[in-house]
Amino acid sequence: MSTPVSSIRNLGPAMEQACHRAGIPDAETLRALGADETYRRLLATGGRPHFIGYYVLHMALQGRPWNDCRGKEKEALRQRFDALVAEGRGPTLSALDRALDEIGVRPKSAPTAPAGKPRREQADG
Repeated sequence: MSTPVSSIRNLGPAMEQACHRAGIPDAETLRALGADETYRRLLATGGRPHFIGYYVLHMALQGRPWNDCRGKEKEALRQRFDALVAEGRGPTLSALDRALDEIGVRPKSAPTAPAGKPRREQADG
């Protein structure tokens, strides 16, 4: 018998629908895949990257409150999240942006443009 994804603490109907779109039909499959592979599949099927959603998924699979993630643990999850998002972006980054990501010097908040298209700067208003 399969258990709904939304039966896991902190995961609601929106996460359940996203999991179904990603080919994750139930809580048992989600637990077997783990948080990182589940999130990788969510991104691959059009999910928008959101750090809070990522760490809530981790906390949910551990049976912990969603806001229980702090300090070094949260920092480590942020690094893993950034790596998953960068992996999903793959070829849409310019060669320069990929190189800067690789050595860790591109600002995290910098928007990315597809290769060959310059970034448009907004004027301060």
